[in-house]
Amino acid sequence: MTKAAPPSGTHGHDDSELAEFGYRPELKRTLGNFHTFAAGISYISILTGTFQLFYFGYGSGGPAYWWSWPMVFVGQFAVALCFAELAARHPVAGSVYNWSKRLGNPHLGWLAGWMMLIASIVSIAAVALAYQLTLPQISSAFQFVGDGTGTYDVATNAVVLAAVLILFTTLVNAFGVKLMARINTAGVFIELVASVVLIVMLALHITRGPQVVLETNGTGAGHGAGYLGAFLVASLASAYVMYGFDTAASLGEESLNPSRNAPRAILRAIIASFVLGGLVLLLALMSVSSLKGDKLSTDGLQYVVLDVLGPTAGKGMLWCVLIAVTVCALAVHTAAIRLAFAMARDNNLPASSVLARVSPRFRTPVVPAVVIGVLALAILVVNIRQPQIFTVVTSIGIIMIYLAYLGVTAPMLVARLRGRWTPAGEGRFSLGRWGLAVNVVAVVWGAGMTLNLIWPRPAVYNASAPYHWYLRWGAVLFVAVIAGGGFAYYWFVQRHRTGVLAEHRLEVPPQTSEPTPASD
Repeated sequence: MTKAAPPSGTHGHDDSELAEFGYRPELKRTLGNFHTFAAGISYISILTGTFQLFYFGYGSGGPAYWWSWPMVFVGQFAVALCFAELAARHPVAGSVYNWSKRLGNPHLGWLAGWMMLIASIVSIAAVALAYQLTLPQISSAFQFVGDGTGTYDVATNAVVLAAVLILFTTLVNAFGVKLMARINTAGVFIELVASVVLIVMLALHITRGPQVVLETNGTGAGHGAGYLGAFLVASLASAYVMYGFDTAASLGEESLNPSRNAPRAILRAIIASFVLGGLVLLLALMSVSSLKGDKLSTDGLQYVVLDVLGPTAGKGMLWCVLIAVTVCALAVHTAAIRLAFAMARDNNLPASSVLARVSPRFRTPVVPAVVIGVLALAILVVNIRQPQIFTVVTSIGIIMIYLAYLGVTAPMLVARLRGRWTPAGEGRFSLGRWGLAVNVVAVVWGAGMTLNLIWPRPAVYNASAPYHWYLRWGAVLFVAVIAGGGFAYYWFVQRHRTGVLAEHRLEVPPQTSEPTPASD
């Protein structure tokens, strides 16, 4: 029998799910169905991801790189289905951290949460860098550093523009989830409308057929494995887009009826992104005036839009892309704050009592918003004179996201095989008899793509001068230091302090037996 939904205006069932983790409700439940969907799709952000790395995908694999889009979707959709089942059962802040902790053990949960937290901070920096790919295309006035032709002009200017965006996301998140949700919802609405308009306008200017996606531009020539090698490098461009759908679940403690809304939001976000993003990429290849020249592999989709739509309509569309980048950075920052709050609430981070404090005025964790913003800025400053900043920072962020996701799907698979996984009750989302097969696909995909992304290829990590071995192996070294160093700190220091902080702990009143009434 399907469990009845809680009466309007109450959050009894939502809070009982939170109580399973021993937490008392502190965050304000204000987000509706569209808000959670908007959080997921703005993190994925069709226009941000496709416009940010099209140049890399096209330059590495030619038009045929488009096939990486459906490939990545199939793999990530399997992950999303597992996450949707988890969101129906455990819609809680810091979703990846708490899910891994519940499915595996506290140590694995900490490592998954740590990797996801660092990846989210890196992702904020990576997304913010997309301003540089769009604003100077709209007007050269936005190239504040040099004229864009100097060795470090683009990289340094990218840091300046990104810093402005990170300051904005920090302030908005510090003022509470309601303001964030309003800005995010408006931005997502504009992004969705702009995506549809862009698809229609590109379709009206088609100059070649869909067989264009069979052309490789000879990109496989420099790879030992032929075009397969080029394709695997180019697939980074698609892998960068389709993640972050778990944000809908991470806002579970601030959402209404999250065990029903979060799974729907996760699946709708990734499906909508796949359909709209795939059409944008396909029609861009079919409508651009020429597939020759360097512009497609340097200026990317921004060049296509200006080439096909002309300067006026093209720049109007680029302003929509800018809005998409803004709300994407906002969503990534929001998700990172919830994750930091969730880990700090368990006393699993330094200065946990401060990081887990919820502002009585804004009903949101303010300190994590500021700390995460400062750390994202620090990543940019370290790379300020690094011409390869775009691909290096982006690649490292994606790798750690995939590793964090594996920290959930792998123990979930073990739990299924041991018969320890129990989906949510009847009426909630469940994979049923397909659960094991989907979970296997999610784990195999996650492991394979992580290996592909972290492989120390010069084409990804050291494509231009200066050439250094530590740049080529940068992803392996960075991930090893973050994972190894972080876990060592946890094991020797933080592990001994772990436990729900008293101010966040749900105190269960002791059961007292009623006195037996005296008989007459």
